[in-house]
Amino acid sequence: MADLPLQQLGKALDFIEQHLEEPLSVEKIATVANYSPFHFQRLFKAYTGETLLEFYNRKRIEKIAALLIRDTKETIGTLAFQYGFSDNAALTKAFKKRYSVSPTAFRKQRSSRYDKIKNSRNGQIFQGFEAYIWRIENLKNWMEMNAVITVEEMVAFPMMYTNHIGIENLDTAFTKVIEFALENKLTNPEKLAAIRIYHDSFKITAPEKVRMEIGVVVDRETQTEPGIFFKNLSPGKCITANFEIDLADLEKAWSSLYIWMNENDYRPAEELPFEIIRNNYKEHPQQKCRLTLCIPVVPKTTL
Repeated sequence: MADLPLQQLGKALDFIEQHLEEPLSVEKIATVANYSPFHFQRLFKAYTGETLLEFYNRKRIEKIAALLIRDTKETIGTLAFQYGFSDNAALTKAFKKRYSVSPTAFRKQRSSRYDKIKNSRNGQIFQGFEAYIWRIENLKNWMEMNAVITVEEMVAFPMMYTNHIGIENLDTAFTKVIEFALENKLTNPEKLAAIRIYHDSFKITAPEKVRMEIGVVVDRETQTEPGIFFKNLSPGKCITANFEIDLADLEKAWSSLYIWMNENDYRPAEELPFEIIRNNYKEHPQQKCRLTLCIPVVPKTTL
């Protein structure tokens, strides 16, 4: 695959994610990438495994699912109109195809199924709720034992990165960008910090479709090579948590941090969550990973 398409594909992916509330055509997206619709559709499908419109429609559905998980007050009809569906029925049909339930049922399952005490006829709390509370309390206790949490305004920092979709070949992606930074003396090997930025949530998006930016913090900008790009990351106010954990506990760490966020009256900001990886876990005596999880946030009252 040629160099320019990789860069243009990144622009197209960003453009789609930033304009989910607008009607987007193949022609409009291809224009952003500076390609003919015919050639760019073939390129896009080869890179992502989806057509442009399949990707656009999936991202709209997943954006609505994310809002439903947050238990926003918008009606299903409002969300349908906001994200370009003709009516509730059109959204429900597309949503059920993706998640096998309607948006209304999804909201009840994800938002209110466990956040209200449900009593049986004899006044006993349902076992499902007890199990949920047990899990939440265990995650909170685990967080207290394994993390130091702060809320801070993070300053912008430069990074080199590559786009990556799915969970296959992650080591290859990290190796590529780290080796580039080291070969060009863009970072101190003793203080190397890798970055993973999440465009999607594994709770909403299938693992093979999750988009990530895999990168490394650098000292300065330099001329890049095919598939490697530069940007300044400006996360703003973040909840951060430092961990030293097994890779198997990474999902637990993220879940715990989001629980902490919710219980301390914050919501996710528009900026993307990311992790800063501070060691090679393979070189750790217990194969543990030292990393900082970061969630850009705003107070709930500002949304």
